[in-house]
Amino acid sequence: MTFARRLSRAAASAGRTALGTVLGLTLAGAIAFQPNATWAQTAAPAAAAREVPRAEGAGPALWVVRDADSTIYLFGTVHVLRPTTAWGTDAVDRAFDSADEVWFEISNPDDAAAMMPLIQQYGISPQRPLSSLLTAEEMAELNAAATGIGMPAGQVDMLRPWFAALTLSVAPLVKAGYDPQSGVELVLKGRAQAAGKPIKAFETIDSQIRILAELPEQEQLAFLRSTLEDYENAHVMVDAMVSDWSRGDVEALDRLIVQEMKQDSQVVYDAMLTNRNTNWANQIQQILAGSGTAFIAVGAAHLAGDDSVQSILAQRGVTAERVE
Repeated sequence: MTFARRLSRAAASAGRTALGTVLGLTLAGAIAFQPNATWAQTAAPAAAAREVPRAEGAGPALWVVRDADSTIYLFGTVHVLRPTTAWGTDAVDRAFDSADEVWFEISNPDDAAAMMPLIQQYGISPQRPLSSLLTAEEMAELNAAATGIGMPAGQVDMLRPWFAALTLSVAPLVKAGYDPQSGVELVLKGRAQAAGKPIKAFETIDSQIRILAELPEQEQLAFLRSTLEDYENAHVMVDAMVSDWSRGDVEALDRLIVQEMKQDSQVVYDAMLTNRNTNWANQIQQILAGSGTAFIAVGAAHLAGDDSVQSILAQRGVTAERVE
């Protein structure tokens, strides 16, 4: 089954394309929500440190790993949220405040200027325009959708399918009030900067972009076609996913995202989750070999399921305990 069908399978009303974006790659939301900034080669303003609405009950899931001289917190995130989403908790605040350093998937998802040369390299292909790959009807739908989010007329034709799909897949979320500046990473980055905490990252913008850019072209096209079909309803499944995440229902996220991904495409599952989780577990063990306290915030899908970061660590004798 193709990447796009994997993302859209579970809901007849669609929305799974955006789900994959919101819980997949940190930079996906930044690219997709800021097409004009990308074209203009300007950087998005950094999110200022601010308070977050308080969650009811326990809130999103938080784990801790400890040894004699190290403490590492693992916090699952959503990369784009409504400003009104309630996810703040005392447990997360205490863990974050105690940290000597803060880790993200990438350190600069808000730097559109840094993304521009990578987008030009991996996301633009004038020699193979979308109009040569799609039907006239599909191109009309694509142009209408692109115009609706303010993309310059005709510019979408030169995009590679993955980049066009990514840019358009979350556009309906804008209408529904979602904003990358309210995503967990940028909020926590603002707090870390205000507190003078070092900010570190497991990956680079380049490595995250290549996860999508190196998909086979036919799967990229299927992703784009599914995005066009699901354009108006993407927020429905995202709303459900955010509700599960904000209540700390990790099992629901596993069923909704992780198990579907593994069942539908082992190749994509490994590229998006297993391989990256293994790499991050390696780096976490290196952090653990040192001393001090680290706060790690990565997409919630990476902390759910049998191949989660915690599961990989457990296989190596490192236990992550849920913070209640």
